[in-house]
Amino acid sequence: MKVSKPRIVVLGAGGTGGYFGGRLAESGADVTFLVREGRRKSLSEHGLRIESPFGDAQLAVKTVVAPEVTPVYDAVILTSKA
Repeated sequence: MKVSKPRIVVLGAGGTGGYFGGRLAESGADVTFLVREGRRKSLSEHGLRIESPFGDAQLAVKTVVAPEVTPVYDAVILTSKA
């Protein structure tokens, strides 16, 4: 029996969501970022960049904007700076 990867949506791709979601995506997880249209454009043009003492990464990531969200995700990661 083939087990599918859980689908994860990360709300936001800023410092916290971008880091943890990016690391999950880097490891092969099925991650989508819920972002605003401007951030989506930036991510599609430049990718998600992580600069860290644990290793830098430049990733192409999947994105979705609010009107496109469908209830197909197995987990939601909500991050906050404060």
